[in-house]
Amino acid sequence: MSNSDTELVVAIPREADPKEKRVALVPAMIPALTKIGLHVRLQTNAGRAAGFPDQQYLDKGAEIESDRTQLLQHADIVLQVRALGGNDGVESDDVSLLHDGQVLIASCDPLTFPNSVTAVAEQGVTAFSLELVPRITRAQSMDILSSMATVAGYRAVLLAATAAPRMFPLMMTAAGTLKPARVLVIGAGVAGLQAIATAKRLGAVVYGYDIRPAVREQVESLGGKFVELDLESEQSETQGGYAKQMDEDFYRRQREAMKKVIADCDIVITTAAIPGRKAPILVTTEMVEAMAPGSVVVDLAAERGGNCEVTNPGETIDHNGVAVLGPCNMPSDVPVHASEMFSKNAVTFLQLMIEDGKLNIDLEDEIIRDTLLTQGNVITNGRVRELLDMEPLDPAASSENGGDSAVTDESSDESVVAGDSAAP
Repeated sequence: MSNSDTELVVAIPREADPKEKRVALVPAMIPALTKIGLHVRLQTNAGRAAGFPDQQYLDKGAEIESDRTQLLQHADIVLQVRALGGNDGVESDDVSLLHDGQVLIASCDPLTFPNSVTAVAEQGVTAFSLELVPRITRAQSMDILSSMATVAGYRAVLLAATAAPRMFPLMMTAAGTLKPARVLVIGAGVAGLQAIATAKRLGAVVYGYDIRPAVREQVESLGGKFVELDLESEQSETQGGYAKQMDEDFYRRQREAMKKVIADCDIVITTAAIPGRKAPILVTTEMVEAMAPGSVVVDLAAERGGNCEVTNPGETIDHNGVAVLGPCNMPSDVPVHASEMFSKNAVTFLQLMIEDGKLNIDLEDEIIRDTLLTQGNVITNGRVRELLDMEPLDPAASSENGGDSAVTDESSDESVVAGDSAAP
């Protein structure tokens, strides 16, 4: 018998996008929520596409609700993988079902789709966007960008290996010696490093490039060879150690130097993405045309416009015999482990706000403050307010509604060729 009448109820609806296979909460994480006094309700088959049938949730103490409207309207906290702008253009009536005082925790992509934040603010919902979790040590276990970038980097190599007309490893056979594939990974953030490690495990000769010279050691520790270009890059790194957006002249010179490197590679994987902005073009049409027929480009920034000039998001293009892949929502293609990682991140974040079984939204905590989008009908995030041409909150309003919690300079400019800011 549930005590949910007195417990805070956490609702897990099916994802609005039918192509989204992940689920925000896996059965194994339910005891962690029960322990802090929360009760879980799940929409029928919410976890099925990720490999988690309803019975597994029931076995862990959750309830199953078939009616989405009832589920959302009677929840205190709504936990989703993607909501608001994060639904990638998929229309959803979920916002109209939410109510004043309710908490929404999800990937919301507010820097790309700031208008979507307005609707949830009008409903009086307290919304948190997990992409905005600050890059600090204490928040690593809540960082969905890093978790999902890990999945994307791994998956990118498998896509490349499948599309390539050659095998990755060196092989000496009775029929002759087969040369290993040469793989170039542009960007040595989480996604790029995972791609380097995966390609190396498959036996390829792997090269890694990043505008930050400091990541050489990380590339080489995974068995990759660091590519050095004759470019001034001392100002390419923020104080937080992330790649910084450079000017167009730098990217032009970078492309010129990169052309020769790319022409010698069989596989190129690009990972550069900027939160809320179009991805920089790092691989031009001319570079693709310099590659040998049968080569492959996998563009992990396809959802942000692509790092490759030829990329068409969601499609595979044959350009002069070179396959250019523009995959979208890569983590959804590995839904079991992606869901497990997302669930761990989200539950750890939620635990910050629960005290004695009740919500305690402590805006002195920078993790909570920086991820907060809306509270009390007010859009509290400074960066979103700027994108909406809204005046900054005054100090009094800031202290009451989460402050002018703009993304810091470090996080807003990070991962320009590191790939950590790909859409989760």
